[in-house]
Amino acid sequence: MLYLIGLGLNKNSISKEGFEIVKRSKKVYLETYTVDFPYTIGELSQEFEKKIMPADRELVESLKLVDEAKKLDVVLLIYGSPLMATTHITLLQEAKLSRVKCKVLHAGSILDAVAESGLQLYKFGKITSMPMWKPSFTPDSFMKTIQENMSMLAHSLILIDIGLEFQDAIKQLKTASENQNIKIKDLVICQSLGTKKQKFRYGSIEELENRDIIKPYCIIIPSKLHFVEKEFLDRFKVV
Repeated sequence: MLYLIGLGLNKNSISKEGFEIVKRSKKVYLETYTVDFPYTIGELSQEFEKKIMPADRELVESLKLVDEAKKLDVVLLIYGSPLMATTHITLLQEAKLSRVKCKVLHAGSILDAVAESGLQLYKFGKITSMPMWKPSFTPDSFMKTIQENMSMLAHSLILIDIGLEFQDAIKQLKTASENQNIKIKDLVICQSLGTKKQKFRYGSIEELENRDIIKPYCIIIPSKLHFVEKEFLDRFKVV
């Protein structure tokens, strides 16, 4: 059987059911290509007292996990909630096509935790992601999603590509907004949500660009604020 188990946002937030499944399963993998973890694979192994093997994109997108799950219990641990990435949904489809039993155990995710910013979840628009730019590859299509959200007075949540440092992400955001003539006033920076290092920072790009923000983090571009949202966000205003 194949299990896709959400880890939640810190190494202690897996469900009791998930923990017990990990302990009894023959093979346990950790998906490593969608997030900068706030802990190491070694620390996670110690928590479970179990060998955990890293699983990169190539492994997850192959049929290896499905093939192994035909003969024994296999776990794929996924940071946050397990079905946020499309590759994980594809893995579910492959398991069903191969007639391999599969179970998903959901957990807390960044989509829940951003509510601690004080922004109302029902006012968020489409989620977008910012890739890491290279000298010959500078995609800025995420700005189109932000523009669409702005037109609906909806907040924009930007998920950050693995390995992208905060200062570089801000530079990319400034360049992309200038190239597409989209004015961005304020940002909310969410750092290490669900962990002891969790922080929120609210202010303009200029006020935030030199801040020391550690991974994992995400960026919110707030739209029109309800007065309750504004009062809550002001608690995180940078000075």
